[in-house]
Amino acid sequence: MADLNGYYVFHLNLAFSSIEEDQRGTVIEKCYWPLLQISEKLGLPFGIELTGYTLEEIQRLDPAWIIAFRKGLEAGRLELLGSGYAQMIGPLVPARVTQENLKLGHRVYEKILGTTPTTALINEQTYASGLVELYLDAGYKAIVMDWDACATRHPEWDRNWRFGPQKAKGQSRDIDLVWTNTIAFQKVQRYAHGDMSLEEYLDYVEKLIGETPRTFPLYGNDIEIFDYRPGRFGTEAVLSASSEWVRLEAMFAAIKSNARINVVLPRDSLDIHQHSAGHALSLETAALPTPVKKQHKYNITRWAVSGRDDLGANTACWTIYQNLLSVGADVDDQEWQELCYLWSSDFRTHITEARWKGFSERLAALLDKTARPAVKPKAVSIDAKAPAVREDGHFLNIETGSLLLRFNKRRGLAIDRLALKSDPQNPLCGTLPHGFFDDIGYGVDWFSGNCTFESPGAAKIADLNPVDPIISYGDNGETTLEATIATPAGPIIKTLTVHADAPRIDYDLLFDWQSWPRGSLRLGNFTLMPDAFDTSTLSYRSHNGGTRAEEFFLKGTDIDHGAPISFLVSAGSGLGLTEGWVDIGDNSRRLRLDVDMATAALLGMVTHKPVGSSLFCRITLSALEMDETRNPVEIDTGPRRFRFSLSIL
Repeated sequence: MADLNGYYVFHLNLAFSSIEEDQRGTVIEKCYWPLLQISEKLGLPFGIELTGYTLEEIQRLDPAWIIAFRKGLEAGRLELLGSGYAQMIGPLVPARVTQENLKLGHRVYEKILGTTPTTALINEQTYASGLVELYLDAGYKAIVMDWDACATRHPEWDRNWRFGPQKAKGQSRDIDLVWTNTIAFQKVQRYAHGDMSLEEYLDYVEKLIGETPRTFPLYGNDIEIFDYRPGRFGTEAVLSASSEWVRLEAMFAAIKSNARINVVLPRDSLDIHQHSAGHALSLETAALPTPVKKQHKYNITRWAVSGRDDLGANTACWTIYQNLLSVGADVDDQEWQELCYLWSSDFRTHITEARWKGFSERLAALLDKTARPAVKPKAVSIDAKAPAVREDGHFLNIETGSLLLRFNKRRGLAIDRLALKSDPQNPLCGTLPHGFFDDIGYGVDWFSGNCTFESPGAAKIADLNPVDPIISYGDNGETTLEATIATPAGPIIKTLTVHADAPRIDYDLLFDWQSWPRGSLRLGNFTLMPDAFDTSTLSYRSHNGGTRAEEFFLKGTDIDHGAPISFLVSAGSGLGLTEGWVDIGDNSRRLRLDVDMATAALLGMVTHKPVGSSLFCRITLSALEMDETRNPVEIDTGPRRFRFSLSIL
């Protein structure tokens, strides 16, 4: 049997969502100090990851800890892993914001610790391939990501690849990849909380030893759960009378005494396997474009469109971001730093009432500080023929210079068919009527351009009621349709603008609802005509935090980003739309959705499912999803507005 080289990565986060600010000193005392003391006492190497913000807070509250940490770093016993100034979700923020976050983080590391890290733990271990170049450009040589979250979507991977570093494929460059492991870190937590005996835990580790040398992450997660309870869940383990750190010290000592186990630093795993280049792996897939650590219930929707008011918080951050961009080079680092702080994941899950209040005040202050005078667009005269509008029973037909459109007045102005004028017999999207698919599971009407709200135990709410729209015409030849649709939750005011000079429809939706219960709100739901595209080159594209769009080909896939994970979790994945758009199509033509993220920072979702000999494929925008972080309160009640456009490329 060969040696097992085990390493530990401890994630330190004083901005932890459910830790009150006045408890931070207690967390340092109960959670952070014992780690340094055990490392020094047993001579064990540990990897420690923390943001620049957490480092600043420790320096403010307990500078002696910083001195001890620096001592361990200088002795080569501890390794600093970075993550930026704040713990932001990379696939949900524009590339420029991540670049600023990484730069500001390095500045704090250098100032307080006199060094900068070369390995980064991906924030919340929420990954997208577009992030690779950003980390490389910031000076990082390796990233840390969860094996289980990625491998579950890659059955073709060799299971032995988890026992050594690999490479993560970016869009143009690769980066060294160090693993964490969900099952492994949960075993440590179970042992520390008294749910496993030491013998049971050591037996688990023994089984990781193989015939060839292996490296393996024995722990890679939060530290604030040992001898402290953040208070997120009623199911959290009860603190025992004896210290959990005493149990952990016994575990560390037993691991160290095992002659077949070497405890190393995370960076050492790269040196140990230097003889092997590792495999260049695409961690993402079309079904899971943004992998997230741990079990499937943890996914990108929890920081995008769930929480206390993710949608409102992210929309405000997008507004600030656009305000900063409008100023150009005159933006100071303090404003970027504050935006990074406000875009942190910690304000988007189990945030306490007091911290939510403080966050809301700081968010409003930065919005006010960065506000720019509204610039009225110059009137532009477009020499375009106004669309022809013709009513045909319950259909409304509109013909522009490039489009043939048919809206269904009986179904809330859902698109019945949308075709290019140059190819009128082959609509690209529209309505698939009841019975279109020879499969009872799909035996309903599938509309385009409609909205649905689903809440547990309640009837679905949709905007598919009959309407008699007000039709008006603009100065540039555009045609506007406006209708108010009554629903049990309140009216939906739908305004559609069909452009005369471009193959484009603008959607402006006002949900005049006073309360928003737990549930899922999906907008658009644009359904592709099954025969309209070349399925061999069909793909979707969008930005998930990178500078370039990611493309995912759909041939042979069966995916549904919006499918529920359980009764509690309403969706499993999504697209960050970090440049405000997503498109879908083949090598000849594409449907594109452009989203006004400063009005509502929506999440993209794609469905692609073979149904018999046909295909069900649609693209959707999500404004609200449900999971255990969803907490409707006064802050997110009242009307919501959504703006997006559908165009043909």
